[in-house]
Amino acid sequence: MSWQPGTWLQPESAPADARLRLLLFHCAGGGASMYHAWPARFPSAVAVQSVQLPGRQDRLGEPAFVRLDELLETLTEIVAAEDDGRPFAFFGHSMGALLAYRLTVELERAGLPGPAVTAVAGWAPEGFRTPVEGAAGGQSDEVLVRELAKLGALPADLLDADPQWLALALPAIRADIAVCAGYVDDAAVVTAPLVAYGGAADPLMEPDALGSWSTRTRGFLGARVLPGDHFFLAEAAEAAVIAADLAHLLLRHQA
Repeated sequence: MSWQPGTWLQPESAPADARLRLLLFHCAGGGASMYHAWPARFPSAVAVQSVQLPGRQDRLGEPAFVRLDELLETLTEIVAAEDDGRPFAFFGHSMGALLAYRLTVELERAGLPGPAVTAVAGWAPEGFRTPVEGAAGGQSDEVLVRELAKLGALPADLLDADPQWLALALPAIRADIAVCAGYVDDAAVVTAPLVAYGGAADPLMEPDALGSWSTRTRGFLGARVLPGDHFFLAEAAEAAVIAADLAHLLLRHQA
């Protein structure tokens, strides 16, 4: 086992009285803290846990993954080990959406219990504009940040951060871009129901990109476009809409 239990999920355990579990996957260059306000948006029946990838925030001293296949293999082990018999669901934003989708694929292919619902935001298997090809290496930090900012692929709070703090975050950003660059689409279809969300002014998404999700699941629950750009989740109102929607879907499924 190449991972340590308890380091990947925040909080480490789900309350025993929760009937369902929701695992959240953060965007490239981000961390579990992007979902700090989410648990309070859900009823007590839903235990909300954020997945924290290594190489950032409280895991800054650990090497970040740069290969998608290795990351998915580890995440598959973790989800299987954490399975306690309760229904669970995935939600991911941007790179997190890619991970939520491909982790669903991996679990189903392995014959392991998969999510009751997979929810994705800010990414699509078709019509997504990958930011800064080859950005995992080559460019200087200044050029990389400028290109990512121009594409709207960095959150405002990261752009406004102290330069020293930004320098600490850049290795994780480069690693995450390398992870995403390693994705080769095979048009995999999952049996888990899938719902998609996007920002109306997201510069990384083609107008019809969210619709491509309908071909990747046998149970498409629809696509919802909300106000905002690629980081529309940063707005409390939009995050609350998604949380309420997911809570309804999960509790309806569990019933």
